[in-house]
Amino acid sequence: MASVRYKGRVGVLATVVVVVFVGIAVRLSALHLRPAEWVLEPIEKARRLDWTPVGSRGRIVDRNGEILAMDVSGIVFHVGVDPEFISQHGDPELLCRILPSELDVPEQELRADLAQTNRQYVVVKNYVPAAQLKKFHRGRSGHWIYADAEAGSGGETNRVLKGLVIDEVPIRKYPNGPLMAHVLGFSNREGQGSAGIEYRMNAYLCGKEGRRISKRDGRNREIYSERELDIPPRDGATVELTLDSWLQYQVEKTIEKTCTEFNAQAVWAIVQCVRTGEILAMASFPTYDPNRYGDAPEEWRRNRAIGFNYEPGSTMKAAVIASALDHGIVKENDLIDCEKGYWVYGGKALRDSHGEGIIPVEDVIKFSSNIGTAKIALMMGDDLLYRSLRGFHFGQRLDVGLPGEEGGIFYAPGNWSKISITRIGMGQEIAATALQILSMMNAIAYNGVQMKPYLVKRVVDPDGTVLEEFNPSELGRPLTPAAARRMQRLLSRVTEEEGTGTKARVEGYTVAGKTGTAQKINPAGGYFAKNFTSSFVGFLPAENPEIGIIVVADDPGIYKENGQKIGYYGGTVCGPAFKEIAEFAVRYLRIGPDGNRVYVARPEE
Repeated sequence: MASVRYKGRVGVLATVVVVVFVGIAVRLSALHLRPAEWVLEPIEKARRLDWTPVGSRGRIVDRNGEILAMDVSGIVFHVGVDPEFISQHGDPELLCRILPSELDVPEQELRADLAQTNRQYVVVKNYVPAAQLKKFHRGRSGHWIYADAEAGSGGETNRVLKGLVIDEVPIRKYPNGPLMAHVLGFSNREGQGSAGIEYRMNAYLCGKEGRRISKRDGRNREIYSERELDIPPRDGATVELTLDSWLQYQVEKTIEKTCTEFNAQAVWAIVQCVRTGEILAMASFPTYDPNRYGDAPEEWRRNRAIGFNYEPGSTMKAAVIASALDHGIVKENDLIDCEKGYWVYGGKALRDSHGEGIIPVEDVIKFSSNIGTAKIALMMGDDLLYRSLRGFHFGQRLDVGLPGEEGGIFYAPGNWSKISITRIGMGQEIAATALQILSMMNAIAYNGVQMKPYLVKRVVDPDGTVLEEFNPSELGRPLTPAAARRMQRLLSRVTEEEGTGTKARVEGYTVAGKTGTAQKINPAGGYFAKNFTSSFVGFLPAENPEIGIIVVADDPGIYKENGQKIGYYGGTVCGPAFKEIAEFAVRYLRIGPDGNRVYVARPEE
């Protein structure tokens, strides 16, 4: 009887054991062969690799293909950690011993980063120079290795830093430093354009995201055979400018010298192709290096050529007299009484720096008579003068293709006082940018056709496809061809003997142009007595114009010991700078005295 009970117990126990092992086998089979979603999800999440690489930012080149801005690699890196992976497979203490000293980061902050074990990436330090990471190299396993010379006795010890992430970061490089800084602008550390062409053409320049979905093994390496999706990133497009680096360099060198020599607050200049509107050079001084844009004062980063409104002074007389000729208000040989340099109108006195008597209209422009021009403006009347100057697009942006462009200030006649018409004619009570004044002068040079100024020639995709191309286009025709040609002849007399622009003459060429010397506005009211904006704008060859140039100086002049200020006139300050730029330009662009040229610019041999 006892034997039967014993055998029964053994049978029950054996049954239980069998059931348990069968259950375990079933469970193991279920887990390995058909695991539940709650089991698979964390495993798959840990193994999943979902990466969105970004292409390099596109290049900016000049009209000859010279690189002005580009992304470069191998200079700086982002350093981070994978706290989740480190908590399971790595050595947090080893990282805490090495990284704080090598990267100059607080150990307490690093420990806090490593404690975030639910995250797969935490930034330790961004933009670490390559020189600071010279002890780190990637091993065959894919993990980063630290070569510790001090830990070994007489040799080097390699320490595997599992979970350390070091990513190469492309940075924006401007190979020519400050050259064209105000046109190029700069992009910030996030790779977004923040000024100039970098900002305006950011949509084209930005690299496009790709996407890669794959799996990784236990060593955090990608399993290439498990790659599910691979869309490669695309680099940004190349933006080709109309500017020429060689000509730009000469312009920047000249305006810097002018600014220093005449102690000006700033000097800026533009060179433009008369017949197409292409900007060949645009410069402003003081300038800055876009590689270190944060080091420069904000005012130095301002593109004054398009972003600075100023009363243009006598350069405006060219537009007024040209319009008067065009509408038959006056003829070149009509006589104007310039009152010996002193005239009162509307209870306010108007003076000329050099008093003239009764002179023909052609001499009014040659000697830059304020009184003569004011009388011609009165003959035109408020409405005609306003419509004529609006015809040159004063008071409107020309949309050259850069951020920060100003449109000037030009009020309608309803806001004018009785004397406004006499002041606007001589370039007061109206504000403009250097680009607007040059565009007006080039309209005269191109037989009354005003071309739209532009800086970008084309945008080309990395595969060579032209995404966008910019061609010459008209803004309008503010003058008839006959009136424009008559004005060309009058403006060429400005650089003749006794004219105000003799210092702008270029040997062997006929230069047409106009000086400007305008008192600066006093915010408290009226005008400063000793502060001026000086300029010279012109084109050459006068008989067959090819290029137009403007040079503007903000508050130039030299003070004598007795406090007298000299050397601030537009012809004295900006005339020589115009000459220097023009002499280089006609040689470099191969423009003959008759205007014939080989259009494609190339470096001098």
